Order: sequence, then C-alpha cells, then structure tokens
Amino acid sequence: MWTTPIIPKFHNNETNIVVTDDQISWIAAMSSPGFMTGSLLTRFISDRFGRKTNILLSALPIVTGTVILLNTSSAWWICVTRFIWGTGSGMISTVSAAYLVEISDKDIRGMLTASFRFMVTFGSILVIAVGSLVSYDTLNYMLIAIPMCYFMACSCIPESPYYYLKDEKVDAARRSLMKLSGNKDEVVLEERLSAMRSDVRLEMLRSSSLKELFTGKQYRRALVIGTVLKLTQVMAGTIALQQYVGRIVQESTTSISISTVLMIFGAVRLVVGLLSLIIVDRIGRRPLLLYSFVSSASVLATVGAYFLILPNSSPYFTYIPFIGITLSNTIAILGYDTLVFIIPAEIFPLNVKSVALTYFNMLGGITNFLSVKGFQEIKDLAGLTGVFWFYTITCIIGAVFTYFMVPETKGKSLREIQIELQGRYYDEANEKLNKLMPLEDIKSNSLKGDIVIKTQEKLTQNGS
Repeated sequence: MWTTPIIPKFHNNETNIVVTDDQISWIAAMSSPGFMTGSLLTRFISDRFGRKTNILLSALPIVTGTVILLNTSSAWWICVTRFIWGTGSGMISTVSAAYLVEISDKDIRGMLTASFRFMVTFGSILVIAVGSLVSYDTLNYMLIAIPMCYFMACSCIPESPYYYLKDEKVDAARRSLMKLSGNKDEVVLEERLSAMRSDVRLEMLRSSSLKELFTGKQYRRALVIGTVLKLTQVMAGTIALQQYVGRIVQESTTSISISTVLMIFGAVRLVVGLLSLIIVDRIGRRPLLLYSFVSSASVLATVGAYFLILPNSSPYFTYIPFIGITLSNTIAILGYDTLVFIIPAEIFPLNVKSVALTYFNMLGGITNFLSVKGFQEIKDLAGLTGVFWFYTITCIIGAVFTYFMVPETKGKSLREIQIELQGRYYDEANEKLNKLMPLEDIKSNSLKGDIVIKTQEKLTQNGS
C-alpha cells in the first residue's frame, strides 16, 4: 500500500517528482502486471524447487525494486519499481496459500491462512501510518530493511510435507511433518503420513497441466467458484479504494487531515484483521461471504448516493465518504477479501493446486489492473457516484453467486472437500488408484503397512 500515503504527496507537490493524474493511475496499476509475472514464476519454482525456495526467492524482486526507487526521480521508473514489487508480491501470494493449507490441520486451517492476510494488512498499515508522517525519501529508505528481515525469518520454516511426498521423498516428509506437528509419537505420525501419501497418490494420478485444469470435468465446479469469487473480490473495489482513499477524502472537502485519515483507516483495518482470525473458523466461509457482500453493497451504495446529492446542510455529511470506505474495507476483511484467498487453496487437489492458484492470481492481476487503472476513467465518465455504484453491483452479484454455488469448507479435511466437489469423478479416480496400486504393493512398500491398508480400505469405502 505504498501508493496510499504517496498519492496525496504527489498531488500536494511534496516530492521532487512531477506527475500527472494519468501517470499516477499507471503507478497505482503497474503492480498488477508484476503480480501476474510473479504468479507465473511461482508455477515453475514451487513445483520444481519447493514452496520454501519460492518463499525465500520472493524477497529478491522487493529489494531490487526498492534500490531502483531510491535512485530515480522519474515517474516511469517508479512504474518499473511497482512492476518489480508486484512480481515479488505475486510470488509470495501464490505460494503462501498452498503452503499454509498444506501444513495446517483442518481445525485451524482457516485461521492460519487468514493470518497471512492479517500480516499483509499489518504491513500495509505500517506503510500507511509511517508514510503519512515522514517524507517521501525517508519512507523509501525505510522499505529496504523489510525484505531482508523477511528473508531471514522465512529461512527457518520447514518445507511442505506434501511437496516432499509428491516427489516420493518420504523420509524428508516425515521429518517435516514431525517438525510442524511437534508430535514424536511414531504411530500417530505414521498414520498421518500414510493418509497424506494416499491423498497425494490419488491426486497425482492426473496431470498437473493447465490443460488438465480447464478440461478435467472434476475441476469444473471448483474452477467456476474460484473464478467468480476472484472477479467479484477485485471488481468490488477493495484494492482500488485502498489506494485512492486519501484522494477521495480530499475531494469530499472534509476538514480532517489526510494523515489522520490514513492512520485511522490503517488502525481500523488492523483491529478488524485480528477479528477475522477469530471468526473465520467459527462462523464458516459461506455465511461470511454472504454477509460481507450484502453489507458492502449497502455501504458502497450510500457513498455513491452522497457524491450524487452532495448534501451541504451540515459539515458532518463530509465524513460520509471516509466512514463508508473504512466500513466497506472493514466488512471486506472480515469476509470476501480474506476468504477469496483461503477458499481456492482448499478446493483444488494437489496435482492442479499450483496451476490453479497461478491462474487465479493471473486473473486477479488482470482485473486488479483494470480496476485500479479504470478508477480514474470511470470517475471521469460517471463521477465518483458511478465508481461506487459499479462496486455496489459487483457485490450484489457476489452475494447471489455465493448463495447458489459456494459450499461450506469449514471443518472439512482436504479429502472431504474433494469428495463433495468432484462427486463421482472422485470415485472413478479412487478405482483407478486401486487398479494401479493393489493393497499388496502398498503393504510391501510401506513401513507401516497395516496403517496404510486401513487408510486405503477407508478410501475405497468412501469411493463406493
């Protein structure tokens, strides 16, 4: 959220860089093409070299972009910096969802995955709060330390056991699982490992290609769900409003200072982010999606009506845009903005998980570019009323789609989710697994044959 405190500085001529409104819209939007590039890199790196390697390498583009920023006074070089930053963001965003879902237990999966979004929010708040108080150059110099600290912290995390099992590195997977679970009971550990091996074998029977994702009938429902949720999340304007909130409040002619606006906006997002960690595994994905889409639609419609009427009978009316944007972002964090990150990582099997998440991030990058870049165009065409009412319609579409199409995934194992989404196609894959790997072969290749047999027999019962 570097642009949130910086855009008002550009408008107030607080930097030594002269930029136009059109250049500002490009600066705000250029992280999206970078995000797509980072997602494509992740598709290759995470499957070839591992989730952890991908996480560590994502620090490199952030450092590179910051170094460029510190040595330029050109608006177009700032666009380059934003592109490179977006590449790093795309790498970490794509791999983190898969990594957290793979290492977490089903009872805390939602909370743990949402914690990533919370930390992203926390980092954004730090940039917004500090950036509103310090100069443009000071903020940029401070940013150089963040990716370095990130790299050192992440160098200690274990690799995903699912990644090891995908490559048949059972011993490495066992060590990783032991470190993640903290459980040294060999029987319990082997039981979990055997179940994971069965899941991996079943899911890896099929191809991991993009063609497989789009042609496989078993993925169609998950693909439709993920695509529509991603489109509605981005086109509901959450990211665009975060970047332009300072400018919108300036146009509302409120007496509150921009620095105060940004600090309040950031603080509210932080508190709500903490709350989202608590409720995501208690209330459930589906109710949160429904309530957040409907509530956001109501708030955004009210802000749009304000810019249509522009009431001047009381100075307090000028607070409506700021309150509305803050409230809509609050609702989004509690609901769809967080869940659109969690649900796609839950609803796809291992063989296409990386390519599916890459696809969604590519889709998100394209639509986010259109949303952020198009903010100024829609505003020029239909005013801020048109902008906010467009976001309102998108939220309504998201609510209707959720009601009819999105299943509940709270409290379900990844296998249970696949059984519900794939239906008979899951049974067919299960039968194919039994033909390719008879129980006798599994027994001879397993250190805990009796446990694996029980797991396999349970799989067979579910399939039938």
